[in-house]
Amino acid sequence: MASFLEIADDERGYDLEHFCVPRHYENDLEKVIIPHGLIMDRTERLARDIIQDMGGHHIVALCVLKGGYKFFADLLDYIKALNQNSDKSVPLTVDFIRVKSYCNDKSTNSVKVIGGDELSSLSGKNVLIVEDIVETGRTMQTLLSLLSECNPKMVKVVSLLVKRTPRSSGYRPDYIGFEVPDSFLVGYALDYNEYFRDLSHICILNDQAKEKYKV
Repeated sequence: MASFLEIADDERGYDLEHFCVPRHYENDLEKVIIPHGLIMDRTERLARDIIQDMGGHHIVALCVLKGGYKFFADLLDYIKALNQNSDKSVPLTVDFIRVKSYCNDKSTNSVKVIGGDELSSLSGKNVLIVEDIVETGRTMQTLLSLLSECNPKMVKVVSLLVKRTPRSSGYRPDYIGFEVPDSFLVGYALDYNEYFRDLSHICILNDQAKEKYKV
């Protein structure tokens, strides 16, 4: 079972006044729940675990857009640093796919995969799917089912966050950064209707902001 850092349901988090938060978001957030520095330290360890498990094989890192791009870039930077500074290194190439399953703050029953027609190029490859957050797990299960039709050699999934929710299908990624409460989280490229991607820390969105940025 994948190890992770658990953010408890009663985690008090951190007051916004202790961090650099864009002024245009100051009234939209309840608190900082995972500071940027902690995200980076945990990402570095995930990179090491991935290299230990998948090292020696050519890896195709598949970024799930849009929310996964920041975690993807930082994770690959750490993998690159390990490649340059250790005896064990791994060839790495990248690809991208977009998956959409949200409308406002609600997860929909439909999962849209954009770019799936290009997954055939992953046949026979060792694939590392890089995701920002797993909630119900249905989105990732849909993607894995689509990917299996292309007959990759190996598929591993790393997600920065896994949400504790009664709506979960029970799916768990191979690598997990943090297990988090069932709150709506934004920041570090996690968005609410495309807002908050420019926030460095992971924060809890308040109810007023959900209405303010609703489409």
